[in-house]
Amino acid sequence: MPIYEYICLDCKQRFEAIRPMKDADEPISCSSCQGEHTARMLAVVFATSGGRTATGAGSTCSSCASKSCSTCGMH
Repeated sequence: MPIYEYICLDCKQRFEAIRPMKDADEPISCSSCQGEHTARMLAVVFATSGGRTATGAGSTCSSCASKSCSTCGMH
């Protein structure tokens, strides 16, 4: 099950909850003040591959047919 991030709009506390995808936007109580005035936050993910292709061997850039593109950094 995915982990979702929420914020309480009353006490401004941020908290996480493991929930099924179907329940992601259902109401949830704040883990700090138990208030019901909460909202799901946009989770920001940062991933790096050290400059290597992260989508699989032999992948090509979507904007060209080359396996190495100086424009987008594909190697």
